Amino acid sequence: MPKPATTVRHREPTPAARLVAPYTRAEIEALVARYGSPLMIVDCDVVRAQYRRLQAALPGVDLHYALKPLPDAAVVAALNGIGGFFDLASSGEVERVRAAGVPAARCIHTHPIKRDADIRDALRFGVRTFVADNVDELGKFVRHKRRVGVLLRVAFSAEDAVVDLSRKFGCETGAVAGLLAVARRLGVPVTGFSFHVGSQTPTPTMHVRAIEACGRLIAEARAAGYEGLTTLDIGGGFPADYRERTTPIEEFCAPIRSALAALPPGLRIIAEPGRFVAAAAGTAVGTVMGRALRDGRWWFYLDDGIYGSYSGQLFDHMRYPVAALRDDGERVAAVLAGPTCDVIDVIDDHLELPMLEAGDLVVGRQMGAYTSACATDFNFIRRARIIAVNGDEGDEGDAGDLTAVTVGAS
Repeated sequence: MPKPATTVRHREPTPAARLVAPYTRAEIEALVARYGSPLMIVDCDVVRAQYRRLQAALPGVDLHYALKPLPDAAVVAALNGIGGFFDLASSGEVERVRAAGVPAARCIHTHPIKRDADIRDALRFGVRTFVADNVDELGKFVRHKRRVGVLLRVAFSAEDAVVDLSRKFGCETGAVAGLLAVARRLGVPVTGFSFHVGSQTPTPTMHVRAIEACGRLIAEARAAGYEGLTTLDIGGGFPADYRERTTPIEEFCAPIRSALAALPPGLRIIAEPGRFVAAAAGTAVGTVMGRALRDGRWWFYLDDGIYGSYSGQLFDHMRYPVAALRDDGERVAAVLAGPTCDVIDVIDDHLELPMLEAGDLVVGRQMGAYTSACATDFNFIRRARIIAVNGDEGDEGDAGDLTAVTVGAS
């Protein structure tokens, strides 16, 4: 079990009582001086702002933050503090929200394939909404049928999504009627449908098509006598900015809002945003360990890399904006490599950087999602320490230059 997060206060060489992203060089250097390197700075103000921005873009939709991209305790506490909802997919995530005091009524469990122990853990906490996409999975709920409502997950794949989640989960639309019939025979209550068109989707086209298709499925099922269909879960996939800008979320969600407005009346709409809420909140800070000139390019070796915070480049297929903290002097053709002995541990081999030295800092931005959550301990090199700043909304800290920081929240 991880130790509870500890709230500490430390002095910064700035007059501000709170850190405001993007952080100054002095603020980052002060954090490294106090807590070491590598670091992952997680800004709870940004988490709340992103959540509220998506709320404004999808009014009337209950946004269940998906823990998997950034399950840090400070993030859970920040969203719980503003009444946020949560999407859980494991017993570990159930325990994380329980420890944060999140009401179970604001949680759903959306993993389509579960052990009975996973279902029981969630039920003990108080979760009542689950997801299934096949006959065997429906059968797991027979013993729990008086305490659950099941959403049938339907497969819709966005061809332009970076990660196709329907390859692994979801039934075909043509299988829905049969699954409803099986659920009725088993006595397992089906309360609606869910889908996830894929992660980091650049356009809302498939969201709209999936909403329209689910609207037809709901209308057909109600006509056939299934009156308990009250919920539609439209999943996630809302895009975050990385090295290139994506469509502003307000513009992205406009056609989704129109599609939702055309649905049969009386539906509760929920969504499962993860990346959009978490990505912008993470700033990775690493220290140059050494350098070498190889084939006309300078190799700079960082104490964080592909097996650590930059693991998302492999697992999540993302590329992050990376820059030296100091931006002075002539730039050189450079390779930024990680600390392990594996040759695959290269962050970027086509960079132009200042002539860095051991001890210089390198900053990666937009790194809140699928980075720390995917990091490993390969070579027994420790993962980046998570420093969560601005945990208490509206708390300006003590007088002077004190900044609230939560340590060890992961």
